[in-house]
Amino acid sequence: MHRRLTRQISVGGVRVGGDASVSVQSMTNTDTRDIRSTINQIMELAREGCEIARVAVPDGTAADALRDITGESPIPVIADIHFDYKLAIMAAANGASGLRLNPGNIGGADRVREVVKAARERGIPIRIGVNAGSLEKSILEKYGGVTPEGLVESALGHVRLLEEENFRDIKISLKAFDIPLMVQAYSLIAEKVDYPLHIGVTEAGTPWAGTIRSAVGIAALLSRGIGDTIRVSLTGNPVEEVRVGFEILKSLNLRQHGPTVISCPTCGRTEIELVKIAEEVEKRIRHITKPIKIAIMGCVVNGPGEAREADVGIAGGRGTGLLFRKGQVIRKIEEADLVDELLKEIESMTV
Repeated sequence: MHRRLTRQISVGGVRVGGDASVSVQSMTNTDTRDIRSTINQIMELAREGCEIARVAVPDGTAADALRDITGESPIPVIADIHFDYKLAIMAAANGASGLRLNPGNIGGADRVREVVKAARERGIPIRIGVNAGSLEKSILEKYGGVTPEGLVESALGHVRLLEEENFRDIKISLKAFDIPLMVQAYSLIAEKVDYPLHIGVTEAGTPWAGTIRSAVGIAALLSRGIGDTIRVSLTGNPVEEVRVGFEILKSLNLRQHGPTVISCPTCGRTEIELVKIAEEVEKRIRHITKPIKIAIMGCVVNGPGEAREADVGIAGGRGTGLLFRKGQVIRKIEEADLVDELLKEIESMTV
C-alpha cells in the first residue's frame, strides 16, 4: 500500500508523518481537573498500546493540572484548547507535547503569535482541528452548508495564520460524522498540503455502531495512503477506541500489535461450542501485545488449512479439536480442555 509522503513532526517521542508508522491515539473522558483519575485513565490507555493521549483543557485549573499529569504520563499528552489563547500558553508551559486548537477562534494575530511563540520555544506541534459541526458562519453561507470544500477552506485559513508566523510543525484534521463528506475533504486537502493528517470519524457513536462507522471511514482513507495518526471516537471507555484503532491498522497490514484472531462464522458442520471458545480466548488474550495470529476453527473443511496458516490454532471435530502450532499438529484435545491448552501454547509463544 502506497502511503502519501508527508512532513514529519514529533509529538513527544512519537513521530507522526513521513516514514513513521500510523500511530493510534485516544482522548480521556475524565475531568482533567481530577488529576488522579486522568492519570489513571492515561495509564490504562497506555497499557492497551495507545501512543498519544489528548485531554480537554477548559479552564486554568485544568491547565495547571497538566503539570502533574504530563509529569506522570508514560505517553505524550496533547492539550485540547478552544477560544482562550492563554490556556494554550499555560498548557505548553506545563508540559503538553502538543496543542489542538483552531488559530482563528483564539483572537487576533497578536494572540496567535503568542501561542506560536510558546509552541516554538518548547518544540511542540499544533493540530488544526476542523469539525463539520463547528464551521465558521461565513463558510457555511458561502457553500450553502457543510461541504468538503468548506472544511478544506476552513483548515487552510487556520494554516495560513500559523504559516504567517513561519510555524510549520502542524498536523490537520477534518472530521465529520458523514463518511463520504469526510473522505472527500481529506482527499482534497491531501492534494494541497504536505502536512501530516490526523484522521477519524467524529461522534461515531456507541461501540457497536461507532466501530463499524469508524472502520469504514478510516480504512477508506488509509487504503488510499491518506492518514498519519488515527483516533477512533466512541461513546464509552476510551480503551475500546485504542483496541479498535489497532484492529483497523492490522486489517490493512499497516501495524502489527497484539493477537489477531481468525475464527470461522460457524455452520451446521460445527460440532464444538465454537462461539463460547472464541469469546473466552479473546477475553483471556487481551493483555498480550506481541503480534501473534490465532486460528479458532469449527470443522475439518477449512479448519486445518486456516489453522496451519496461523502461528497457533485449533480445528474442531466431534467434541474434540486438533491443536496446531506453526503448521504442525501438536495433539488432539478434548473439547473441555481446548481453551486452556490453546492458551498455554499462546503464552509460550509470547513470553
